[in-house]
Amino acid sequence: MQNLAPIALFVYNRPEHTRRTLNYLQKNLLADESRLFIFSDAAKTEDDKPKVEQVRHLIKEVTGFKSVKIITRKENLGLANSIISGVTQLVNEYGKVIVFEDDLLSSTHTLQYFNEALTRYATKEKVMHIGAYMYNLADKKLPQTFFFRAATSWGWATWARAWKEFEPDVDVLIKQFDAKKIDQFSINGTMNFWKQIEHFKAGKNDSWAIRWYASIFLKGGLTLNPSASLIQNIGNDGTGRHSNKENMYQVPITKKQVKQFPAEIKEDQQAYQAIKHFLKNRKGSLLKRGLRFIKQLQDKYLVKK
Repeated sequence: MQNLAPIALFVYNRPEHTRRTLNYLQKNLLADESRLFIFSDAAKTEDDKPKVEQVRHLIKEVTGFKSVKIITRKENLGLANSIISGVTQLVNEYGKVIVFEDDLLSSTHTLQYFNEALTRYATKEKVMHIGAYMYNLADKKLPQTFFFRAATSWGWATWARAWKEFEPDVDVLIKQFDAKKIDQFSINGTMNFWKQIEHFKAGKNDSWAIRWYASIFLKGGLTLNPSASLIQNIGNDGTGRHSNKENMYQVPITKKQVKQFPAEIKEDQQAYQAIKHFLKNRKGSLLKRGLRFIKQLQDKYLVKK
């Protein structure tokens, strides 16, 4: 396969996560033919400096790719600005990019999937994003890949033609939503996507991903996704600056090569319903867990009369 997309890997202060991410990435078919760009953000605090230096020492030793270029930031950009800057740099130079963060384990076929999809849909304006992660939908009998409205950020790829539609200004995005669009954007209220927009506006998160999904959604764009995940996120262990400790999204990595891609570019309704069902059940289980926790606290601390 010719003209492979460059890989952007964003790292910060988690040496062990970074080591594992690179180890899995090196085992990918096409790794030795791919250019790897590692963006290392500078420490935000004095406490972060030792771990940042450990990561920087580790990435200097990386081999197994066609080329490795390390971009060392002198000032802390933060995850959102780091990703926006790095993705913009690479799509401007190469026309496309594959994006990893430092806590993503990949299948040996993940790079194959990305490059095949990037080539297949290169001129299809409606296709704006390729995701590699998927919820555990193993029992849903879905096609091997499908189109969906929402963009996942745990291993993804895009083109310069799509990335130019990214709108970083949350006020510009918010003005384009009405009640109907908010419901559609939030998968009929099963996902907290709109709340993420509101939290970004209020300065409670620094998410590039929710603004990217909103940009895609407002352009009527679609995302390509696998029905069996090609990525496992190992960052939801409380170590990340932008991650919580939870196992709700843990999935096995498929060992199968993706060979089937949709010919018709439209949202897959079966997949939409399967994801909505998964998210609705997750929401219900979270509520039950919350109520159970409250009851445990009441039993422990309240004096019964």
